[in-house]
Amino acid sequence: MLTDAQLIAAAAVDPVAFRELYERHVHRIHGFHLRRCRDGDGAHDLTAETFAQAWLGRMRFRDEADGSAAPWLYGIARNVLAASVRKRSLERSACTRLGILELLDRPAATVEPDPSWLAVLVADELEQLPTSQREAIQLHVVDELPFEEVGRRVGTSTGSARIRAHRGLKTLRQRLHGNQEATS
Repeated sequence: MLTDAQLIAAAAVDPVAFRELYERHVHRIHGFHLRRCRDGDGAHDLTAETFAQAWLGRMRFRDEADGSAAPWLYGIARNVLAASVRKRSLERSACTRLGILELLDRPAATVEPDPSWLAVLVADELEQLPTSQREAIQLHVVDELPFEEVGRRVGTSTGSARIRAHRGLKTLRQRLHGNQEATS
């Protein structure tokens, strides 16, 4: 069995090696974020960002823990979390200065769009997603398959399938929210 350090070195030419590193550590990194932000969706986003940053920084990895990448990954996770907190603080501060802070805490509008219009809108927005995200959403949300089966069908890990679906749904929510505001 390869050490984390060996997997990271191999990931320079073989992305599958990084996937193995991801699968070894994703649950603990996710737990780290979940305990701190207490929000499942937020923890998934922070976990995805942690591994994205690890992937981007893999060439700078230095083995300082006898082959384990855990300290390196937790360091990245702490930095990702801190950046998220800073961003949230800056957003709130800017909204306060602009006098629109109350809009952040206001409940969503209760007007429901025409269902046929919504179905067309969702289908159009879904079609614009990357294929990997669209497939994950189709298999998990529409076909109601568990993420283990979604991963198997699209040739990736369970965690990657979950992240693809989550990112796609997040993008859909953002786009649909923006479209609702544009039509209001």
